[in-house]
Amino acid sequence: MKGKLMRNVFDWTSIIIGSLVMALAFDLFLVPNNVVPGGVTGIAMLLNYWFHTPIGMVTVIANIPLFGLGIKVLGKSYGIKSIAGMLLSSIMIDFFMYIVPLEAATHDQMLASIFGGIVLGAGLGLVFRGGGSTGGADIVAQVWAKYSNLSTGTTLLIIDFVVISAAGLAYHGFETVMYGYLNLYIHARVVDLVLEGVSYTRAVFVVSKKAETIAEEILEHMNRGATLLAATGAYSGIHRNMVFSVMSKKEIARARELIRVIDPDAFVTITDVHEVLGQGFRPRMPTGSVV
Repeated sequence: MKGKLMRNVFDWTSIIIGSLVMALAFDLFLVPNNVVPGGVTGIAMLLNYWFHTPIGMVTVIANIPLFGLGIKVLGKSYGIKSIAGMLLSSIMIDFFMYIVPLEAATHDQMLASIFGGIVLGAGLGLVFRGGGSTGGADIVAQVWAKYSNLSTGTTLLIIDFVVISAAGLAYHGFETVMYGYLNLYIHARVVDLVLEGVSYTRAVFVVSKKAETIAEEILEHMNRGATLLAATGAYSGIHRNMVFSVMSKKEIARARELIRVIDPDAFVTITDVHEVLGQGFRPRMPTGSVV
């Protein structure tokens, strides 16, 4: 019970803080410099430019039918946290624009695109970590993907491309479009960073006829754990062991050389690892605890 309560406190705190950070991104960087980040809020920015309609209010109105569509087509996956994330971020955008106006942090479009992307991505990431959503284009992308051969990510990219490109017509400049693309790339990367964390480790997979020797060397000379996994070549049908080991970035060069010396013909795959729990890495949290 206590663990569930702490989880809910963490989720709602993330959604509230994330919504606040998102609003600051729009009011301090994006709106004053006409940098459109795509999505429904980007459309609301264009309508604000043409008709001076409140960005947050338009975002809420546009999301009402979209949430209805999402629930009807995709099921009741858009719960109260998703609606709360959309409402809070929209209300805060208008709050800081009309009730407590904030002065723009910069009037340089390049700086606004970069720092606006960082702040927006951080806010979105926090909302997502809390189990919330900002609705909008995400819902359209999932519905479209359900009835077409396009993936959700590709559909979302197309929607953002169209919205940002429309900004060029609204603001009469192709540079504005390029700044929008830059902002889109940055805030998408920051969202991933907030959700997945910084990759500080690497996972190494080694298929070799000398797998046991490689595992022993990793254990004895690198003081890292190693696991032998049974592997079978799909084409050759040959059975061999595969070595699996996780280590820090700085140890990769040493491991690569160690493998090369033992078996120059080994097949090696090295990939990023965003989270490792257990001995030698980040300790496991007790059940019900919140990081």
